Amino acid sequence: MKEELEKNPQSTISSSQVFFIHVCCGLALVAGFWVAHHVYSLNLVFDPTKTLCLIWAIEFPVVILLFSCCRQKPEKCSYFTAIARGLLGLPIGALLNALGALALGAPVGLQYLEKTVNWSLLMSSFTFVPTACVYGSSWTDWCRIFACTKPNGPLEFMLCLPAHGAVIGAWFGAWPMPLDWERPWQDWPICVSYGAMAGYVVGMVGSFGLALIMHTGRKQLKAE
Repeated sequence: MKEELEKNPQSTISSSQVFFIHVCCGLALVAGFWVAHHVYSLNLVFDPTKTLCLIWAIEFPVVILLFSCCRQKPEKCSYFTAIARGLLGLPIGALLNALGALALGAPVGLQYLEKTVNWSLLMSSFTFVPTACVYGSSWTDWCRIFACTKPNGPLEFMLCLPAHGAVIGAWFGAWPMPLDWERPWQDWPICVSYGAMAGYVVGMVGSFGLALIMHTGRKQLKAE
């Protein structure tokens, strides 16, 4: 799979490759929950810190190994360089996600520090690391994909939609937090994490659907 991905330019990544990457990332999420529940008897509601730590620790290596195969200009950027960019992108993305959450009203205090750090690392794995692996520090590409929201081709939709889905999902997930229902899942960052993961999955489904549509369109153009 690695060799097949590297041979394809970023604009012509196949729908089967998109499907493979998204399935692996989705299964990594499932594996994180499974390990937390069945191995350590943890869940997101009663121990969000350790549960989130396990989830991102399983999700992040899968994301970085797969998206590094899709790096831009592989003749100039080696696979290990792309991995290094992803490793560097993880803490940077976590810091940006944490600052964004705090600016939007996430609770501040030492009792929330570990929760916020682990949530931010998971969000960075969803939003920042894939693009860091593929484009590194190419400001033009980052702006086109995220600031201008003008992705070009299946690979860039594969970067853009899940990232936007995770952020929008986290935002919607935060809505129940201030309500006076007094449910344990309303605490930070439980419902926000569920929302982010749901949005991430919806974004992956959407990007795969677009990859299929683009692949079908290319076939029709070739046939004509």
